[in-house]
Amino acid sequence: MTARDVVFPPGRQALYEKNRYSPAVRANGLLFVSGQVGSREDGSPEPDLQAQVRLAMQNLLAVLGAANCTFDDVLDVTVFMTDPQAQFEQIWPVVQEFWGQAPHPTVTAVGVTWLYGFNFEIKVIAKVPEQTT
Repeated sequence: MTARDVVFPPGRQALYEKNRYSPAVRANGLLFVSGQVGSREDGSPEPDLQAQVRLAMQNLLAVLGAANCTFDDVLDVTVFMTDPQAQFEQIWPVVQEFWGQAPHPTVTAVGVTWLYGFNFEIKVIAKVPEQTT
């Protein structure tokens, strides 16, 4: 098996190692980013919903940045919410703060019953920019 080309954002490698997963993996010109949540430095959930979403988006941007990507490179988004009917109107305006200009990526929103104490999670697939020499 080929070793995975893992991308770690600055300062959070210990959290990923503790939970035993990669924040992102580069393969074939794409970046597959694990679900990002609104965790504080110690890994605990941010209690305020909008602040939790904003922190999840900032964590996502940190992973993307570690791979020299931005949100403009994102092709596909999956969001998970614990109570979409009650939370969507609070969550979506915050997400759009980070969204950028059209054309936007594809989106799938999923309602789930459990997110390890979180209310929102976002995972993406991005195209890694070609390196110019």
